[in-house]
Amino acid sequence: MSGTTRGGGAGASVGGRIGKPPGADDGASVGSLRERLSTPATAGVVAATLAYLSVFYHVTDVVGGVVPLGFEIAVAVGLGLAGAVTLRERTALAVALVGFAAALGAYVLSVPESQRALFTVGRLARDLLALASGLSVLRLVNAGAWALSLAPVPTFVVAYLTGRGRHVWAATLAAAATGFFVLTGDAGLGATLAGAVGLTAAVGLAGLAAGGRRGLAGQWDTVVVIVTAMVVVTSLVTVVPGSAQSPIVPGGGAPSVESSLVSNDQRVAVLGSISLSPSVRFTVESNRPAYWRVGAYDRYTGGGWVRTGESSPYRGAVEGPPGESVRVEQTYTVRTKFDAVPAAYKPVRIRGETRQIAQVTSNGGFAPATTLAENESYTVISRQPSATTAELRRTGVDYPAGIQSRYTQLPGSTPDRVRDRTQQVLQQADASTPYDAAVAVERYLESTKEYSLNVPNPDGSIADSFLFEMESGYCTYYATTMVTMLRSQGIPARFVTGYTTGQRVGPDEYVVRGLDSHAWVEVYFPDVGWVRFDPTPAAERTDAERSTVAEAREAGASNVDTAGSADGVYTTPAPTFEETADIGGANGTDPNQVGAIASPGRAVDNGTLADNPFGTAPGGGGGNATTGGSGDGAGDGGGGLPSRRETVLGVTALAGVVAGARRLGLTARGYRLLWTAYQPSGDDPTAAAERAYRRLEATATRRYRERRPGETPRQYVDNVVRRGLDEDAQAVARAYELAHYGPGVDETTAAETVATVDRIVRDGLPVIRRLR
Repeated sequence: MSGTTRGGGAGASVGGRIGKPPGADDGASVGSLRERLSTPATAGVVAATLAYLSVFYHVTDVVGGVVPLGFEIAVAVGLGLAGAVTLRERTALAVALVGFAAALGAYVLSVPESQRALFTVGRLARDLLALASGLSVLRLVNAGAWALSLAPVPTFVVAYLTGRGRHVWAATLAAAATGFFVLTGDAGLGATLAGAVGLTAAVGLAGLAAGGRRGLAGQWDTVVVIVTAMVVVTSLVTVVPGSAQSPIVPGGGAPSVESSLVSNDQRVAVLGSISLSPSVRFTVESNRPAYWRVGAYDRYTGGGWVRTGESSPYRGAVEGPPGESVRVEQTYTVRTKFDAVPAAYKPVRIRGETRQIAQVTSNGGFAPATTLAENESYTVISRQPSATTAELRRTGVDYPAGIQSRYTQLPGSTPDRVRDRTQQVLQQADASTPYDAAVAVERYLESTKEYSLNVPNPDGSIADSFLFEMESGYCTYYATTMVTMLRSQGIPARFVTGYTTGQRVGPDEYVVRGLDSHAWVEVYFPDVGWVRFDPTPAAERTDAERSTVAEAREAGASNVDTAGSADGVYTTPAPTFEETADIGGANGTDPNQVGAIASPGRAVDNGTLADNPFGTAPGGGGGNATTGGSGDGAGDGGGGLPSRRETVLGVTALAGVVAGARRLGLTARGYRLLWTAYQPSGDDPTAAAERAYRRLEATATRRYRERRPGETPRQYVDNVVRRGLDEDAQAVARAYELAHYGPGVDETTAAETVATVDRIVRDGLPVIRRLR
C-alpha cells in the first residue's frame, strides 16, 4: 500500500478505478500535485492531449480563432489542476457535464437566428452521429465556434485527472477525443499516432512507476517496444476518411486524379503522384460545349478542400446566376455506376429518372442521394453567365457579405510570401480590377509551372509549396494555388471539380473518360455570378490524355471507347481563353467576350480601384491570409528525400528496434562482441596487456567455456588451448601475469600481446571462421 501511495497514485491508476486518492478525501495537497505531475506517466498524458488539441488547433487555424483557443486551453488546464486540489471527483464530474452543456448551448447560439430553430436535441444527436461516421468538423459552417466551445471541456477533465494521479484515465479520455477526430477524418496520421503512443506510454509508465525509479530504469525498453508496435500498427491500418489511399502502406499503384476529385466526397485531398483512367464514364449531348461540373469547395485547409453546408432535396427549378446568361441543355448517359451528377454551371433544372434522387448542394450544384445506375440518363438545363470582358471589369468589389466571408477564407498559417508573390504578379501585369487579377494569376501559373502527374507527396501548405518549392504539378495544384492567391487579395474564389468537355464525336455529342476529370477555379463577380478560369496548361494536359487513350487502345483495354469514339481523333477543349470566350459569343473572336485575350490593367468605370485595389482578406474565418506563417514554407520539393512523416516513423521504428534488441539482450551481446573485437590504442602498456587478456578470455568463453572459480588465468588458457585455442594465447596469459601481478610489461610486449589477441579474436568471429 505504501508503494502505491508513493507512486503518486500510479498504482491506483493502473487499477482503472476512479476513486479518492490515497490519503486525500477533499483533494490533493499542492505538494502531492507536484509529485503526481512529475511522474513519468504524465508524459504519456501530455502526448495524448496534444494529439486532440492539434486537431482543434487545425480547425481554428483554418476558420479563425487560434489565439482565443490558446487562451481557453491555458485557462482550462489551470482550472483543472486547481480543481485537483480543491474539488472532489464527483463535483469535478458535475462541473464537466455542466461545461459540456454550456458549450453546446454556446455553439447553438452562434448559429444565425434564422437557422436556430433547426437545432433540436434530435438534430444535435444526428449531427454528432454524422460526425462520428466521417463527416468532417470543418464541414460545419460554424466550425470555429464549435471548436472554441468544446475544446476546454475535455482539457479541464484531463488536467483534473492528471492532478489527481489518474494518469491512465486522463490519457484514455484524451485518446478517446483523438479517436473521435479519427472517425470524422480530421485527425491526421500524426495526431492518431500521438494519441495511441500517449495512451500506451501512460499505461506502461504508470505501472512501472509503482516499482520506483529502479523498476522504471529496468523496464523502459518494454514500454518503448510497445509504443513502437502501436505506432507501426496504427500507421499500417489508419486510412483517414476521404483520402484516396493509406498514407503509409505502399503499393497498389498511384491513385487516379478522378478518385480524388469527383467521387462526390465532401472533401478533396491534394495527393502526390496520380494516374489517368482511360475508361469511359459518360456521354453528353449538349447544345454548347462546357466543363461538366461535379462540385465546388469553399473551405481551404492548407492540405485540401472541404465543402461546408448541407445539401437539400431538389424540389424544382433553382435560382440561376444574377446576371445575363445563356441556356445550355445537356443530356447525360452514364456508362458505369456513378456517384455524381455532372452538369454545366449553373444547373437550374433536372429531368429524367435521376430527378428523384437529386440534391442541391450548398455551392450551387447537383448531387445524387444514391449511386446512379449504369446507362442511367438525365437532362440538365443550365444558365451560363454571358458577361463580356468589359462588363466583368466594371463589376467592382461590392461583394455580398456571405460571399465575401465564405470565399475569401484562408488558414491563418498561410505564409505571408503567398500574398506578397501575388501582389508582385498583379503589379507586373498592371492589374487594377478583380477580372484583371484573375487573368494575371491564371497566366502566371500557366507560364511558370510545368504540367506533370509525377510530383512528390505534398507536405504543408499546398499553395505555398507549389509556388515556391515545386516546379510542376497537375490541376489540383494549379487550381488550389490560384484560389489561394486570389483570396489573399480579398477576391472571392473557389475550387471546382468535374470533367473537361471530353472527346467530340459529333456536332453536339461528347464522350467523357476518367482522364477528363479536372479541377479549375470559379471567381465571383457582383451582378454576374461565378465565372470559370482554368490555370492548368491545356496543351500539356491534352498530350497526357491523348497518350493515355492511345496506350489503352493499343493494349486492348475495355471500356475505352463508345458512341463511335474509336473512329475519331481524341480532342480536348481549346486553351482557356478561347474556351471561355464561347460563353458570350459564337466563336470567341470578339475581344469584348469573357476570357478573350485582352490587355489587363485598363481602369474602366467603377472597376478602377485604389492603391489596395482588391482590399485585404478579412481576418478570422473570412480569409486571414495576411496573418501568421513564417513564410519559410513546408513543401516537399522532391529530390527523393523522405517526408517529415516518414522521418518520424523511421526514427520511431529505429527506437523500437533498439529497445527490442536491448530487451532480448542483443545490445549487450553486440557491445560485448564489439568490445572484444576492437581494442583502441592509447592505453599504457600494462593496461593494454590486461585488456588484451580480458578480450582473449571473452573469446575463449564464447567458443569453449567460462573460467571456473579458483582457476588461474594461465591454467584456464592452458586448458582451452588443449581444446583448440591458438597456442599463442599462452604468451598472452604470461604477459597478463606480468602486467597484473608483476612489475608490468614494456611497450613492445604490450603491442605484441594486443596483436596476438586481435588475430585470435578475428579468427574466432563466425563470419571470418566460415570464410577461412
